[in-house]
Amino acid sequence: MTETTAHEHRVTSEVGRLRTVLLHRPGAELKRLTPRNNDKLLFDGIPWPGRAQEEHDAFAEALRSRDVEVLYVTELLQDALEYDGAREQAIADAVVDLRLGDQLRRVVEGYLRDLHPENLAHTLIAGLAHEELKAGHGLVYRLLDEQDFIVDPLPNLLFTRDQSVWVGDRVAVTSLATDARRREADLVGLLYAHHPRFAGAEPVYGPSLEHLEGGDVLLLCPGVVAVGTGERTTPAGAERLARQVIGAGLAHTVLAVPIAQDRATMHLDTVCTMVDADTVVMYPPVAHSLVAYTVTLDGGDLRVAEPRPFLEAAAAAMGLDRLKVIDTGLDPVTAEREQWDDGNNTLAVAPRLCVAYERNIETNAQLEAAGIEVIRISGSELGSGRGGPRCMSCPILRDAP
Repeated sequence: MTETTAHEHRVTSEVGRLRTVLLHRPGAELKRLTPRNNDKLLFDGIPWPGRAQEEHDAFAEALRSRDVEVLYVTELLQDALEYDGAREQAIADAVVDLRLGDQLRRVVEGYLRDLHPENLAHTLIAGLAHEELKAGHGLVYRLLDEQDFIVDPLPNLLFTRDQSVWVGDRVAVTSLATDARRREADLVGLLYAHHPRFAGAEPVYGPSLEHLEGGDVLLLCPGVVAVGTGERTTPAGAERLARQVIGAGLAHTVLAVPIAQDRATMHLDTVCTMVDADTVVMYPPVAHSLVAYTVTLDGGDLRVAEPRPFLEAAAAAMGLDRLKVIDTGLDPVTAEREQWDDGNNTLAVAPRLCVAYERNIETNAQLEAAGIEVIRISGSELGSGRGGPRCMSCPILRDAP
């Protein structure tokens, strides 16, 4: 068991100096992707696993070089699975799939219980194929194709922003919208519930609630949270989060921001991220078309104001005259290409310092022209799951902005 001591967990903005971050280094789960299943598993292509790992290692090293502590999901999960309660919950979550039937479910439960924590963590993430379960039997097992998964792999675990988001000193473990990703939040929730490092951490949201994904949540400043609604986060999820964080005193204002339901704009952070306390980088076609509904608490119930332009509503909630906007791309074609390649999905390491994919040449040039230092990383393989540096990182501790 890894020795742990008390640690602070607190995030109140997008741009305060980053101190601790949760990442997932991609592993054997990427090797499970084939042309037959990549759509179901939400990947646009078949990544080269070895190169993806090299790119991710370089990303992690870029963060460490700026004095950021990097935690890994797999290592924390292995520690947590040493505890009986975590093991039982992880196994129960893995076999809840109704496709298994009672007989195969019992076989899989027995198989998983016999695994060492390290092997169990590997299987829960990489999945369990039909051909790997040598003890399988029963009607369901016989009728499954040899290439079918009994426990599905989790290649999207790479995008740790989506499974949880810290708001102040409390963690929102999210409710992921697609079947392919449901277990990700369950596994990350285990870390916060059972790993000694997070002892005492209180949840402010959970996987059983309405659909909400972390890529749709922006902490604009202390007390102000923006939540995108669209392909992954439902209006009911945005409303629930607003009620939870305002009720807990973690925010005074939540902005609900409808976004186009499109593969290239699946989350709010695919069209807008922050690079300074008063500066955002945005996809030009939506920069001035986004609207926001300002949500506050009024006598125990939520009050929803009439929609206003997002930039105007955000500035007002943040106490600013205006938000500065850096448009990505210089022409419509370039902007569209770099939007697809997650040009707007930057990770702020500190005010005016961000990580971005190197391939988005024009966007990075625009950032630097505005005085933003850019740490460039390669993402040719990592980007095949439609996610950039912000998507691949869950901040756990930031300094106050």
